[in-house]
Parts: sequence; structure tokens; C-alpha cells
Amino acid sequence: MTDCSRFSVVLIRNVFVICVRWMSIKITTLYQLQQREQRNRDYWRTTRENQQRIEEKEKELQDLREAVKTHKSSAQTAVEDSERIFTELIRSIERRRSEVIQLIRDQEKTAVSRAEGLLKELEQEIEDLRRRHDEMEQLSHTEDHISFIQSFLSLSASPGSTDKITVSSILFDVVGKSVTQLKEKVEDFCKEETENISGKVTYIEIIPANEPKTRVEFQRDSHQFSLDPNTVNKNICLSEENREATYTDRVQQYPDHPDRFDQRRQVLCRESVCGRCYWEVEWSGWVYISVSYKSINRIGNTVMSAFGYNDESWSLECSPTKCSFWHNSTETELPVVSRSCRIGVYVDHSAGILSFYSVSDTMTLIHRVHTTFTQPLYPGFVLGTSSTVKLCHQTI
Repeated sequence: MTDCSRFSVVLIRNVFVICVRWMSIKITTLYQLQQREQRNRDYWRTTRENQQRIEEKEKELQDLREAVKTHKSSAQTAVEDSERIFTELIRSIERRRSEVIQLIRDQEKTAVSRAEGLLKELEQEIEDLRRRHDEMEQLSHTEDHISFIQSFLSLSASPGSTDKITVSSILFDVVGKSVTQLKEKVEDFCKEETENISGKVTYIEIIPANEPKTRVEFQRDSHQFSLDPNTVNKNICLSEENREATYTDRVQQYPDHPDRFDQRRQVLCRESVCGRCYWEVEWSGWVYISVSYKSINRIGNTVMSAFGYNDESWSLECSPTKCSFWHNSTETELPVVSRSCRIGVYVDHSAGILSFYSVSDTMTLIHRVHTTFTQPLYPGFVLGTSSTVKLCHQTI
């Protein structure tokens, strides 16, 4: 091989090495650029999400401050109104007391005046009787028979006499008993009404002033949920990317899972409810639209695993002929909502608010609950025979 040939081989080899190295550097650089672009996208998405969360939390903070201010103002107004009403009540009672006392005094004056007149009559009658007695005594010593007879006939004539007088305090006893009964009735009434007021005050919640009122406002808090295949009962068929559930007589071949409801025809959503949250459900047949703690029992057919029949779940029962709210086995019967097969559910977890709405052209409140939620909530459903529920896609 000539020197030129050897040089060519070496040159080609060097060029190849340079190309390989250049390609390696190029690929590495390209990969780094792609990674940087992806991280940039992730960065800006995370930044936007954080900024959005900051704005939401700042808005919640402002809303809460306004709610506290409104709450204090309302409490002060209630105190002032109560003071005014109780003052008026006290004045009214004092007027009634004065009227009763005056009535007693007037009756006393009349009775005493009459009694004093009778006293004078009695004193006069006693004086007359004593005078007659003295005259009779003197007559007994008279020796003149004619004078004795004439005087005796005059003195023996029966003088006029006043009726027998009885003194009774029955009237005032009756007044005393009546006043005592009035006192007892007023005390019982005050106790009953105070307990009633106390019960109402206990359930006063601080609700932000801008709680949603229109559907558009509710949809600003809308969240998308999907049904959890690991919880669904084997007599429920999932479809529409796990957004629709239908009762079926045919047992589905779902794998065993500890989260699955083994007997109750129920299913929970995969996602939990956090903060303020709104979603809508279309239903047909006979269903329970529920929220539940994740800790609810999954085994057996007892109330401990049934939505609405324990203290871990809340349910709205819907059918064409019935509408009821259930919690801890307590039923609250509600007007039938057959005019709409779409139900809106709103939760404000921190405020302890759960509301159900009938959704059509307008939103009509079906039932609202004020409570304290101690765990995250999960949407859930109970399906009767030939029933279907569908989680609606929300356009914000």
C-alpha cells in the first residue's frame, strides 16, 4: 500500500470518527433541547396553575373576610334587635304588672270602703243593743206595773239588724293563683322559644357572600369525574370512558378488588371533591346520587355499606314518583323532581355545604345540607333495576 493510500484510509477513519462524535453531540444537544422545551412547557403550565391557585386562594381569603364581616354585622344586628324586643317585653310585663296591682288595689279600696260602712252599722247596732239592755235592767226595778208593761212592750220590740257579715279572701287567692299560673306559662314559653332560638343559632354557618347562584357561576367550580372500575359492583356496567353506569342482570367479569362493593349496586368516582366543587348528573330509572367518605364499608348488604344509611355518606334518592334525602338512615321527603332528569351537585367542603339542584332552563334548589365534613368526599351512585347515571361533561 502506498503512502497515499495509507493517508487516505487514516483520513477517512478520522473523518468517520469526527462525524460520529459530531452526530453524538448533535443528538445529545437535540435531546437536551427537547427536554428543555418539555420542561419549559411543564414550567409554564405549573406556573400558570400556581398563579391560578394563588388567585383562587386570595379570592377565597377575601370572600371569607367579607363573610366574617357580614357575620359580625348580622350578629350585632341580632343582638340589638334582641335587646330592643326584650326591653319592650319587659316594659309590657311591667305595664301588665301595674294594671294587675291597680286592679287589686281598686278591689281592695271598694271592699274596705264597704266594710268600713258595715263596721259603723255594727257599732251603732251594738250601741243600741247595749242601751236597750241598760233600759231593760232599769225596768226590772220598776214597781209600777202599768209602767213596767208599757215600757217592756216598747223595749221588747225587735230592733232592725244588719245581715251577717262574712270576710273572704278567696278573691285574692284566685288572683294569686292566676298570677302564678301566668308566671309558669311565661317561663315555659320563654324556655321553649329560647331552646328554639338556640338551635337555630347553632346551625348558622359562615357562607361566602358570593356563593354561586346561576348555572354559569356554578360551572366555574365544575370538576370532571370518572367512575372507579375498582369500586363498581358486578351488576353495574361502565361505559363512555367510565362516565356512565348502567344496571345489568348479567354479572360483569371484574377482577376481585378490596375497594369493590361486593353486594350493594354502587360505584364511587376515582377523584375526590376538594374545596368548592360542582358537577352534573343525568339519571333515569331509580337512583341515589351520593357523596361518601372513602372509608365506607364495601363488604356485605348492611347499612354500613349503603349510601345514605350511615354517617359516612349523604344521598339524594331520585325516581319518577319519589324524591328523598338520606343520611344516617334518616329520610327527608322532598318534592318530586321528575320535570328534570339532570341533577346538579354543589359541595363547599370547608364550609360544610352540600346542595342538590334540579337543572333545566333554570336551577332549582332541591335540598341543602349544612354539616361538617371530616374527610375528603367522593361522588357515588346507587342504581336500581333498569337504571342509568351519567356524569355530564361540563363546558366552562
